[in-house]
Amino acid sequence: MNAISIVIGSICILLIVYRLYGTFMAAKVLKLNESKPTPAQKLEDGQDYVPTNKWVVFGHHFAAIAAAGPLVGPILAAQFGYLPGLLWLLIGAVIGGAVHDMVVLFASMRRDGKSLSEVAKEELGPVAGFCTGLAMLFIITITMAGLSMVVLGALERNPWGTFAVGITIPIAMGVGLYHKKTGNLKLATTVGFALIMAAILWGPNIQGTWLGDLLTLEKSTLALILPIYAFFAAALPVWLLLAPRDYLSTFMKIGVFAALIVGVFIVNPEVQFPAFTEFINGGGPVVAGPVWPFISITIACGAISGFHAFVGSGTTPKMISRWSDIKGVAFGAMLVECLVAIMALIAAISLQPGDYFAINSSPEKFATLGMETVDLNELEEKVGMDLEGRTGGAVTLAVGMTHIFTAVPFFAKLASYFYQFVILFEAVFILTAIDSGTRVARYLIQDFLGDFIKPLKRTDSLGANIFASALACFVWGYLLFSGDISSVWALFGVSNQLMASIGLIIGATVVLKIAEKRWYMLTCLIPLAYLFVTVNVAGYWMVKNVYFNADNAGFSVLNGILSITMLILGLVIMVTSINKWINLWKIPQHVLVEQSKREVA
Repeated sequence: MNAISIVIGSICILLIVYRLYGTFMAAKVLKLNESKPTPAQKLEDGQDYVPTNKWVVFGHHFAAIAAAGPLVGPILAAQFGYLPGLLWLLIGAVIGGAVHDMVVLFASMRRDGKSLSEVAKEELGPVAGFCTGLAMLFIITITMAGLSMVVLGALERNPWGTFAVGITIPIAMGVGLYHKKTGNLKLATTVGFALIMAAILWGPNIQGTWLGDLLTLEKSTLALILPIYAFFAAALPVWLLLAPRDYLSTFMKIGVFAALIVGVFIVNPEVQFPAFTEFINGGGPVVAGPVWPFISITIACGAISGFHAFVGSGTTPKMISRWSDIKGVAFGAMLVECLVAIMALIAAISLQPGDYFAINSSPEKFATLGMETVDLNELEEKVGMDLEGRTGGAVTLAVGMTHIFTAVPFFAKLASYFYQFVILFEAVFILTAIDSGTRVARYLIQDFLGDFIKPLKRTDSLGANIFASALACFVWGYLLFSGDISSVWALFGVSNQLMASIGLIIGATVVLKIAEKRWYMLTCLIPLAYLFVTVNVAGYWMVKNVYFNADNAGFSVLNGILSITMLILGLVIMVTSINKWINLWKIPQHVLVEQSKREVA
């Protein structure tokens, strides 16, 4: 098996799906049209509701959803072999993820860009709305901690990477200010991207200087800095930091993976992993559980991800200026993310299995596997860093991509630069999800707690915004500071896919109410049935075998209680929804469609 066949087959499948299934969803299921203004046009306030160029919206949305999941998930799931991850990515993205993202974004825009908890309250009733809001607060907190954990592993004691990531903040703010003042997007983009590239090239010069020493940070320090950054990203106007940073990041990410696709065609690396490894029944050093249900938990973004529901009912619906842009922004971005995840998987499986497990396992755990490294020492010399025991997936992706590119003679002497560049774009992209996610958490806190503390409901209030942003950052920052990748990522995986199930439940309800044919509801019900069962099996397995097992290294009563709470909330939402569907089914479809139009008139 070689990488070219995987890439060509995947690209063909995704292009066909976008053209046929995406058009079907837009024209037949959701019936998108331009007869009404979008929430961004109707409620424009210059702060959150801002009509935005469709490419900037795509850049923001793609950068926000394509965070650690499509980079780290496939790499961690390579433990099971190359085939389970590849199949889940393609099937999950086509049947589940693209549909999920599209219906959630539509459902939010249909309700003036409201958060999914508010949409659930209006579509399913107060009980489902309350449970959705509570579940979303739990899930977004865990998600932010899980994503941030990956950044810690990449930037720990890495002054070059820390400098390159940090400098993107003032660059993005400069781009945002210039674009706001002049409207010249092309020049702002060109200068911003050039400055980021210059920072990467200049980065090695700081090593050994006072600045390099200042930026040589431990995980504990980084775990304090990240929530502070997220606070400002969540509280500042969206056009000043969040949107331009996401937009610039998208160029970097798509550019890197486009280059990787070209590199794969030039080098045509062999797949070093078998289709299935010995760990498909569980007991692996990276993911403890069996291939099912954990392939669908470990790989979230890239296939289907509940985090997308936060973005699709948070920042993005407040920025889209045309209803027809939903297809490209939601459905299209999900398929591009799937391709990114496939390329990340290729980067991992192009390494020798022994090298892969040495990087992704602790030295003590690797010693028990009976494996030998093959190219690890050579790789360490090329990138200029020790690689053993750098768990979390981010380093593996950087090493795998560097390994592929340095097979091209021109890049052979640039391995350290390319490694740091990949670390940069990973960290930058994860940070875009963190700042977007924290802003969404701010919306959720204001929506949910605002029912009890009325002043919090005012999104135009600086005090309310600051309080909600600070509370969000404090809670996920605590989990980040006190956790590790093995405990937080599994909890993130289960909670994230539970959120995707909730998104599909709401999507199915909206489709039932607006579609001309009731069987269109199956577009949401089929992925929902699989995902809901998978999430509950995985959650039960983790609670029984890890969180409440005192002999397991991941023993955590807090994580166990969080898991049980979220699963119960998911069950309540599902039961409430089924009851709602039964009542709606009794109404003739043409009557139901007319009622739904009056609801949002």
